Amino acid sequence: MADDPKALARRFYDEVINGKNMAVLDELVDDDLVEHQEMPGIPPGKEGVRAFFTMFHGAFPDLHADIEGLVSEGDEVWVYAVMTGTHEGEFLGIPATGKKISVTMVDRVRVRDGKAVEHWGVSDDLGMLTQLGVVPEMG
Repeated sequence: MADDPKALARRFYDEVINGKNMAVLDELVDDDLVEHQEMPGIPPGKEGVRAFFTMFHGAFPDLHADIEGLVSEGDEVWVYAVMTGTHEGEFLGIPATGKKISVTMVDRVRVRDGKAVEHWGVSDDLGMLTQLGVVPEMG
């Protein structure tokens, strides 16, 4: 897997996002990961990834992400995925709503020596907040 960014991405989605196995982060993510999709209150590096998914799993205990597209070139992998879950815990100050979400996202990850060293991400945050009822539907 050290030379296969696609395998790293699949393992991350399977074991961290879907399997809630935070211990595997030590194998997949560099301590000094550069995060380009920073979130207020989340520390930098690998510990930020751990904090982010711990928060997300707490708010959406049935969180699941399906990879819809996976492309790799050189030391980078691009993932298009759909993340689903039910809002059963507080999330960013939003009390549990019991509502289901379905959010599209794209991750771009640079890999070195078998670990993620840099991450860029885009997700439909407005769509998620609309599905949770925090933002009114347009139209």
